[in-house]
Amino acid sequence: MIAIVRSTVLYGLEGQVVEVEVDVSKGLPGFDIVGLPDATVRESKDRVRAAIKNSGLEFPVKRVTVNLAPADLKKEGPIYDLPIAVGILAATEQLPPERCGHFVYIGELSLNGALRAVTGALPNVLAARESSLSEVVVPAENASEAAVVEGMNIFPAGSLAELAGFLRGEIEINPCQVDLTELMKSSRVSELDFSDVKGQQSAKRALEVAAAGAHNLIMVGSPGSGKTMLARRLPGILPEMTFEESIEVTKIYSLAGLLKPGLPLITNRPFRSPHHTASTIGLVGGGRIPRPGEISLAHQGILFMDEMTEFQKDALEALRQPLEDGVVTISRVSASLTYPARLMLVGALNPCPCGYYGDPVRECSCTPNQAQRYITRLSGPLLDRIDISIEVPRLLYEEISAAEKPENSQTIKNRVEAARERQRARFRQQTEEGGSRQPPACNAQMGPKEIRRYAAMTKAARSLFKDAFGRLSLSARSHDKILKVALTIADLEGSELIAEHHLAEAMQYRSLDRSLLL
Repeated sequence: MIAIVRSTVLYGLEGQVVEVEVDVSKGLPGFDIVGLPDATVRESKDRVRAAIKNSGLEFPVKRVTVNLAPADLKKEGPIYDLPIAVGILAATEQLPPERCGHFVYIGELSLNGALRAVTGALPNVLAARESSLSEVVVPAENASEAAVVEGMNIFPAGSLAELAGFLRGEIEINPCQVDLTELMKSSRVSELDFSDVKGQQSAKRALEVAAAGAHNLIMVGSPGSGKTMLARRLPGILPEMTFEESIEVTKIYSLAGLLKPGLPLITNRPFRSPHHTASTIGLVGGGRIPRPGEISLAHQGILFMDEMTEFQKDALEALRQPLEDGVVTISRVSASLTYPARLMLVGALNPCPCGYYGDPVRECSCTPNQAQRYITRLSGPLLDRIDISIEVPRLLYEEISAAEKPENSQTIKNRVEAARERQRARFRQQTEEGGSRQPPACNAQMGPKEIRRYAAMTKAARSLFKDAFGRLSLSARSHDKILKVALTIADLEGSELIAEHHLAEAMQYRSLDRSLLL
């Protein structure tokens, strides 16, 4: 007899439904799985056989053939254990075939029949919804994660025996439900606050501008000047994530197996800080079974690269395309997978190998040429993706010992939220007017078309920019970056036009360009 049940297959973060066809026929006992399974799927034969027997059910002493259709897509992972087991039980009429075909099944079986959690439950459930299927059986540990998908009935099962009783109508399994409103309110308040940072007013202002427009930023300064301390407090002033952004980020973390127990939805913007020994694959993603890298795990958040010049050159150069396009594409012979990578890059580096070039207190042991070569480890094309570069000077004793309490993160965040709302309103109008291009979400994502349309300057600002363009020998890309930052500064002030002082401040955030000219 033939039975057909359904599961899903992922292609990067996207997926589609898989039909698990099970044929149990007379002949020499055997168990074959076809349909382009990987080693993990082929190993499911032993897990399924043991799980069925140890659940008080009967494994057929016949020829069992399982086909995972469509056969031209590679099937990976242990999520097919459960649908294969249910298909065998339906084909042998131990379970009603009609009812078994009503659900989508995702789950790994242990040898005693218990269901184990799997990675990628959320994107798999989303794939089922896109195929107009609304009822999914998942392991109990994955239920909360899967239930964040609206319009779906998620049935949590703890074991194959429990699921068999449910499919026979002997027991009831209620669909899992989560309160999305409460989940979105559950974002944790960061313990790292800007009120802890003494002095560094210019650096804090630059970080506020970067957060308001999602601009990439690099900080240059001697050791101990506070670069890392500032960067780790940046998430506390970023705008709250929308539900759509939370789903995007949670999909990536679900696929990577990084969702924490009890946190089915990521509501805080990611902050990823890889070590400088990280490989190119670790940053970009890939591997034998391609998985998201650090730049995708930082999607909608921050990728902080401390000691940026110490990273491998290949790893740094691999950032160029994702920073420009907002996606990373991993190409293999059999497939090409795309992961989102819309992030803020924040880098920190010393001005020279010893770290004290230009320091007013400690003498630098490097020659000017050594300092120049150290900075130029960051290539021109990579620096072209950086909107803001600043110097972070050594703190004076008077600044450290000052009794005045610095501004806290919430106050700065309120200004950032107001600036982002101005940008959303601006680009919402573009969406309503229509167009083939996806409108930007913030100023940093603007293309030449949006810059020409929205970066309107006063007459005085236009005159200043014309003079600076010639004096500083700015390129066309630098011209656009300065305008984007100046527009963000104007948004923070609530101004419709870029004024002279907005433009002057934006041009000050080019310290790394000046360092390269030393």
